[in-house]
Amino acid sequence: MNAILPIIMLTISNVFMTFAWYGHLKHRSTALWVVIIVSWGIAFFEYCFQVPANRIGYQYYNAAQLKTIQEAITLIVFSVFSVLYLKESFKWNYLVGFLFIVLAVFFIFKKW
Repeated sequence: MNAILPIIMLTISNVFMTFAWYGHLKHRSTALWVVIIVSWGIAFFEYCFQVPANRIGYQYYNAAQLKTIQEAITLIVFSVFSVLYLKESFKWNYLVGFLFIVLAVFFIFKKW
């Protein structure tokens, strides 16, 4: 195994998570109980990638680093999802906020 595998698995996990949490917003006429059940079904696959990604990743990264990687991936995946799937615009202030998160990643991973 190598240190990139957990990042790939976390990315796949986040794609499932994003659809589970936000995919139903495009289908607002569907009953809430239906989207809850569908979301749980999608979330199952998210966990099938997320849990082993963290288990494997913990061999290479500490918990704070894993969480930071996961959050950065979440923002990237969500940004692409919101623009391509939900057809929302990506605004300049989102980019500024994301740049601050990149700065946070730097501080988490920097050897002091």
